[in-house]
Amino acid sequence: MIKKIVILLASLLLPVALLAGCGNSSTAPQKKAPIKVAMVTGIGGVNDKSFNQSCWEGLTRFAKDNNLKTKTDVKYLESTQDSDFTPNLNQLVMQHYNVVIGIGFQIQPDLQKVAEQHPKQNFALVDSVAVDKNNKLLKNVANLTFKEQQGSFLVGVVAGLTTKTNKVGFVGGMNSALIKKFENGFKAGVKAVNPKATIYAQYAGAFNAPDKGRSIASTLYTEGADIIYAAAGDTGNGVFTEAKNRTKNGKKVWVIGVDRDQYAQGLPQNVTLTSMVKRVDQAIYDVSTKAKNGKFPAGKVLEYGLAEKGVDIAPTTKNVKPAVLKQVQAFKKKIIDGSIVVPTTDKAYAKYLSTLKK
Repeated sequence: MIKKIVILLASLLLPVALLAGCGNSSTAPQKKAPIKVAMVTGIGGVNDKSFNQSCWEGLTRFAKDNNLKTKTDVKYLESTQDSDFTPNLNQLVMQHYNVVIGIGFQIQPDLQKVAEQHPKQNFALVDSVAVDKNNKLLKNVANLTFKEQQGSFLVGVVAGLTTKTNKVGFVGGMNSALIKKFENGFKAGVKAVNPKATIYAQYAGAFNAPDKGRSIASTLYTEGADIIYAAAGDTGNGVFTEAKNRTKNGKKVWVIGVDRDQYAQGLPQNVTLTSMVKRVDQAIYDVSTKAKNGKFPAGKVLEYGLAEKGVDIAPTTKNVKPAVLKQVQAFKKKIIDGSIVVPTTDKAYAKYLSTLKK
C-alpha cells in the first residue's frame, strides 16, 4: 500500500517539476554574445605613431566603452607586406568576427576579393571604395573615406604664414590618388596665403621606410625648406628624426604631422609645428557602433570632411601664432560653406592656381 502511494505521489510531482523546469528555461534571460570587430593593418604596423595606430585607438575605445575584451572581442592582425592582406582577412572571417576592417587603400583589391567570396560577412574599408567587376559597390562593405585635402589646406595655411625661408616641403608615402589629396590640398593652402612660396614635393614609395623619409627630409631641409608636411605613415617618422637632429644642432626646422596630433612625436626638440588630424579613429568607432546597433552601413560610402569633423588642424597649437590660427579659422569657414573648393589632383591644383592669379 505504501509503495503504491509513493509511486502515485511521484507521478503527480513529475509533471510539476517538468513544468517548473520549462518555465525557468523560457523566462531566463538569454545572454547575447558580444559583438566582435577586428582590423587588418596597413603596411607599417599598428605602432606607426600615425595612421594604423589611430585606427587601433578607435577600436580599443569602442571596446572600452562597450566592455569588450581586446585580443578576443576586438583585435588586429598586422600586415608587413601586400601578401599578408588576404590571409589576414580570411583568418578573421574564419574566426567569425562580425565586422572585419581593412586599413588603407593598398588593401582594397584583397578586401574586394575576400568580400565577394564571403557575401554574408560584413567588412569595412578605410580610405578607399570596394566595388565588383561591374564597378558597383559591394553590398557587404562599408566604405570610410575622408576629405584629406581640406585638412591639408589648413596646415598649408599655417606653413605659408610661418615659413621664414619661403620654402616648404611635402613628403608622401606612395604616389597615389589618395596621397595626392594631401599634397595638393597642402600646396593650395600655402599658395592661398603666400603666392611666392616655393614648394618641394617628393615621394618615398613606401609607408614603412623611415630611413627613406629621413633621407628625403635631409635633402629638402638642405634645399632651404624650413617646414615639411609628412603624409607617409611610418616613413614620416624619419622626417621627425631628421628635424630633431637638425634642431638639436642649432638649425631650427619644423615638421607638420599627419593623421593624429603628433606634437609629442616632435619632443624633446619641439619640432612639431602642428598636425593635420584625420579622425580614422572616430570613423572606426562610428562604424563599429552602427554594427553593434544593427545599423551597419553595408554598401554605402561615408565621407568625413571638415563639416563632419573628420579632418581638422590638431588641437595642440602652442607653436602656431594666434594671428595664423585666426586665418586658419577664416579659411575653414570658407571651405565648409563651399566658397573654396580644395583641389585633390594635379590638374585641379593647376586650375586653382590660375584662379589665384586673377
